[in-house]
Amino acid sequence: MPPDHQKYVTWNAERFTSWAEKIGENTAVVVRFFLNAHKVEQQGYKSCMALLKLADKYSVERLEAACAKTLSYTVRPSLKNVQAILKSGQDKLLDNKPAPETPPEASHYGFTRGAEYYKRGDK
Repeated sequence: MPPDHQKYVTWNAERFTSWAEKIGENTAVVVRFFLNAHKVEQQGYKSCMALLKLADKYSVERLEAACAKTLSYTVRPSLKNVQAILKSGQDKLLDNKPAPETPPEASHYGFTRGAEYYKRGDK
């Protein structure tokens, strides 16, 4: 077997899962999905390798955040989902932003001008 092809013999589900777990739990979930999504496990190896190599291009933290974001809105993650999140920088956005509070003087009835506007006075 040519030397270039010998490295593919060492690929297996355990190796990809172990590699993904070193990155993070969300990445491991996505890798397990890729491996289980096909009838033949080896068909998912290319997707797993492409996903894990994204850590070289971006970073381990960003890949984990992108996988978490992907899993937050779909149960069937894809490589394209994760790539799109990384390219657009959505993984950097905070999901924990508190909802903006309404000012205490805001009315439930929609009067937004305030008491000063409606105040009667001498002209």
